[in-house]
Amino acid sequence: MRFLPGNVYHVYNQGNNNQVVFEEEVHFNYFLQLYQRFLVPNCETLAWCLMHTHFHFMIYADERVLELKHQGALSLDPVTNGFRKLLSGYAHEYNRKNNRSGSLFRPKTKSICLNESTEWGRDMRSGQGYYLTLLNYIHDNPVRAGLVYRAEEWKWSLCRFYRDLQVNSICNKELARQICGL
Repeated sequence: MRFLPGNVYHVYNQGNNNQVVFEEEVHFNYFLQLYQRFLVPNCETLAWCLMHTHFHFMIYADERVLELKHQGALSLDPVTNGFRKLLSGYAHEYNRKNNRSGSLFRPKTKSICLNESTEWGRDMRSGQGYYLTLLNYIHDNPVRAGLVYRAEEWKWSLCRFYRDLQVNSICNKELARQICGL
């Protein structure tokens, strides 16, 4: 992954072999704590949803991504490094507590730059329509999976925040309104 300033990204990954990676409330909470520690200082979060087997984030990369972090022989932007630390930190603790070893997530976290992509058969440069579509897609994951009837019933997404049903400190709602046309 490589993040560039001024772009919106859809970042997602899932458990290895589609395994469950968030079993209990403590797992969801710990993952979000790590996200807040490693990613909130480095990008703006527009949407997120944690499912039992996978996660989605919609983020905005700004000039902070230009401050490269050196990890051994690698130079990583802080968002790439943040996702690396998030997934390895979560997997380490999950494996320790569950007396297991090995990879928890698929090796390659996916990131689609919405400013450049033609994902879903549309030109993403057309702007806000797609950003809002992605925001809704992310929040509707639990509905499509049959876990809840309405998206705001799922505790592990920003949907409740956008519907003013909960307070959240990791989302830039004003920026999301600007980008998505909310």
